[in-house]
Amino acid sequence: MEHQPRGYVSIVLHSHLPFVKHPEHERFLEENWLYEAMMETYIPFLMSLEKLESEGIYPRITVSMTPPLCHMLEDELLNHRFEEHLLRLLELLDKEVQRVAGDGEAEQVVYFYRERFQSILAYYRDTLQRSILGGYRRFMESGAIEIITCGATHGFLPNLRVTPRSVHAQIALGVASYKRIFGRQPRGIWLPECAYYEGLEDVLAEHGIEYFLTDTHGLLFSRPRALYGNYAPIVSPRGVAAFGRDQESSKQVWSSKEGYPGDIRYRDFYRDVGWDLEYEYIKPYINPDGKRVFVGLKYYRITGDSDHKELYDPAAAQAIVQEHASNFLFNREKQIEYLQAAMGKAPIVVCPYDAELFGHWWYEGIDFLYHFSRKMAQDQDSIAPITLGEYLDRFPEQQIARPAASTWGDKGYNEVWLNEGNDWIYKYLHDCSITLSELARKYATSATPEQERLLNQLGRELLLAESSDWAFLMTTRTAAEYSSKRTVEHIENFRRVRHMLEGSEPIDWDYIESIEFKDSIFYREMDFRLYCP
Repeated sequence: MEHQPRGYVSIVLHSHLPFVKHPEHERFLEENWLYEAMMETYIPFLMSLEKLESEGIYPRITVSMTPPLCHMLEDELLNHRFEEHLLRLLELLDKEVQRVAGDGEAEQVVYFYRERFQSILAYYRDTLQRSILGGYRRFMESGAIEIITCGATHGFLPNLRVTPRSVHAQIALGVASYKRIFGRQPRGIWLPECAYYEGLEDVLAEHGIEYFLTDTHGLLFSRPRALYGNYAPIVSPRGVAAFGRDQESSKQVWSSKEGYPGDIRYRDFYRDVGWDLEYEYIKPYINPDGKRVFVGLKYYRITGDSDHKELYDPAAAQAIVQEHASNFLFNREKQIEYLQAAMGKAPIVVCPYDAELFGHWWYEGIDFLYHFSRKMAQDQDSIAPITLGEYLDRFPEQQIARPAASTWGDKGYNEVWLNEGNDWIYKYLHDCSITLSELARKYATSATPEQERLLNQLGRELLLAESSDWAFLMTTRTAAEYSSKRTVEHIENFRRVRHMLEGSEPIDWDYIESIEFKDSIFYREMDFRLYCP
């Protein structure tokens, strides 16, 4: 008889960035979001999976890969620019070797970065053959990870349900894109912003989705109440399961004040050579317009709350990250021991995080995942790793209940994505969605190839305008100007293409080709008929 552990831990990593592609500029600041995540999170994560596999360890991590991220990762222009970005950093590091020569502590940090970036570049070129998605596919097939999908452009579904075809298109294209890229039907979905509203599971079931995640209160306030809280999934009457986020494990990792990432020995994210070094020296490596920006070389550790920072010590950081991985495992063991006794069955502790927290915001985070996976593999008598799909296979019988409306944003509901700073966008999104539904019904069976091309571009522009990232960044006032500009740009593109379709403006095929190349998401999957009522 197979040994059954006391309980299970499921790490879930949400890998997402908004679709940003600006071929009209040689270098564009917001494209760096992708290059930084590739360099600091996605490639190092695959390298850690490679290392674990060589040790016979399969960590059973659930990973969401959103369609915007996947489409950027397979884009030839963006991959070429990523490599140029990494080569620029290596060029800068060669200069830095000369600048810090003779300063032992500084030399240690510079050589650390140069060796790390060289290994990342070599892995990207040689092992991945410049295909990060190929690496994810390989580890999915080996069983190390389970990949799930997301809404097409991370649209905030509770605010889109006013026009139900937008919700339908977000889910349909999320599934279709996943099938093309990963060659199979996705079992699970990360709802954008973990935002659930009652009835959404009907759309999920229609597209073959078996499970999704909610924040803690999504299960705690379910109807009827979830008997086991967040430590077992519930299943809606439509047969779609919902897993709830564990608060305790989230706080230990998310919180920069109480959690592990705030340790004074870890690298300081906010101290960067793009601001520290003499202007003329660093100018070739910052923004082309001359504005100082983060370039990705951060030589100092957190140190404390003051402006005084001491140089980063990679060895000291590695020592403490192993301690933190051990502590996280110890806490999960004690938590599961208590829960198992109270529940009378094996609980599952679901630990969902933004993937970019690991490696990008918390530089040592990928090492944390590696050490935690190793330590848990050595201790599976007590607890074991499991993906969400595996858990449902092992325990198919679960309580029937409906989750409560919820998000994982500030205050737990919709306020982050609907407030006085961003509420202006929704009347335009709803108007565009209604218009596209009317056009889809009109042309569903009669569209010429040229009309179909225009209608599909209308769909892309609407989807890109619906991205929840823009509303979020307007609320946080981080890149708020860019977010507003992107929203307006897609709405304006929608208006122009519609006028060309309807004949009130001549068709400008040069313009159409330019936005097709720039807004190239769903270039294979898009079908305007998804919007037919």
